[in-house]
Amino acid sequence: MKYIISTLGCKVNQYETQAMETFLQQRGHDRAAPGELADAVIINTCAVTAESGRKSRQLIRRLKEENPGAVVAVCGCYSQLDPDEVAELGADVIFGAADRGKLVEAVEKACATGEGSRDIDEPFKRREFESLPAGAVSGRTRAMLKIQDGCVNFCTYCIIPYTRGRLRSLSLEQAAAEAAKLAAEGYMEVVLTGIEVASYGVDLAGKPGLADVIETVAQAAPGMRIRLSSLEPTVITEEFCRRLAATGRLCRHFHLSLQSGCDRTLKAMNRKYDTARFFRATELLRQYFPGCALTCDLITGFPGETDGDQRETLAFIEKCAFSDMHIFPYSRRPGTPADRMDGQLSNAVKAKRAHEAQQVAERMHREFMQQSVGQTLPVLFETAEDDGFIGHSDTYLTVKAAGEHLRGRVEQVRIIAAEGDMLSGKII
Repeated sequence: MKYIISTLGCKVNQYETQAMETFLQQRGHDRAAPGELADAVIINTCAVTAESGRKSRQLIRRLKEENPGAVVAVCGCYSQLDPDEVAELGADVIFGAADRGKLVEAVEKACATGEGSRDIDEPFKRREFESLPAGAVSGRTRAMLKIQDGCVNFCTYCIIPYTRGRLRSLSLEQAAAEAAKLAAEGYMEVVLTGIEVASYGVDLAGKPGLADVIETVAQAAPGMRIRLSSLEPTVITEEFCRRLAATGRLCRHFHLSLQSGCDRTLKAMNRKYDTARFFRATELLRQYFPGCALTCDLITGFPGETDGDQRETLAFIEKCAFSDMHIFPYSRRPGTPADRMDGQLSNAVKAKRAHEAQQVAERMHREFMQQSVGQTLPVLFETAEDDGFIGHSDTYLTVKAAGEHLRGRVEQVRIIAAEGDMLSGKII
């Protein structure tokens, strides 16, 4: 069977897609070459915003049209929420945000017999963590390991708790085994990912925390560096930072979930912190990881947000001095409390505020890039290009350096210039 597999959304979706592709290849199936018609098309969808749903529908239509006669399988958060809409788009196999191995079997059956299927569960009845193979389908440089699933924060703008369900965690023993396996396969970096990793372990016996699983992975795979996905600022305490720094394995890049720099807006979003608590988290990270890169997510134009709230947010992101930001105009998501709030703003206002924040973010990014010039950074090289290799520093900046056979190696690189979004340097 020749397949095409495509992903929208977060790192967890990317992780689950590579796991499905691993299953497919283990069962003897091959990815269709560019331009080759596929026997099966698998789309892993996103529903975090209404725009994500639109993009999911668009991708389903396009891949179905480009591969006439192929079995079309759709999974992920969008199909979890709207399986009937997905069926109307012509999907043959419809799954939600669970049972990836079972989906692969359903695709094989549909290709062999023409018989489609639908398997949508109840997210809040999920009790077990779905163990999927860690790693990456191609290459042996950076791998992903999902350690947590589900979320019960119920932020007013977010639909994800209704698609991912209650909190579930990978056991410490399984985390150690997966990390050791990745190290043995030659990976030099592992990204620990999840829907809300700060809640890791609340469902496990003894209630180990995020620091415990990070220490476990570091001990099981001493040759790999560890990178974290998005963090809630509430998990960042002095003890947390001290323990992480002591591992000596953590990359100095922390992506914090901010969403707004205005306390009034944070309260309306049902976030579990205020700007003072968030800023304390940035201070602790910079104290224990000098020179670290701090990035964040930001939503502009939330219902009821005023011009004054926007000014507070702009001042706060400058105070935090982020190295990069992901900025999104607020997108209404039916089914969430924020969609029913008064004070909905026009798309023009939301876009204008996003643009204002983006201008600040780009300036801060350039400043962080320039601050890296003259420093020596550890770089994991991943791809060859022209007369050199390109990789990522521990601060997640893109770095190019001349050399041979660098792929998959971590080298100390003296940074000599910053041009656009690329640093160039010389291996010491």
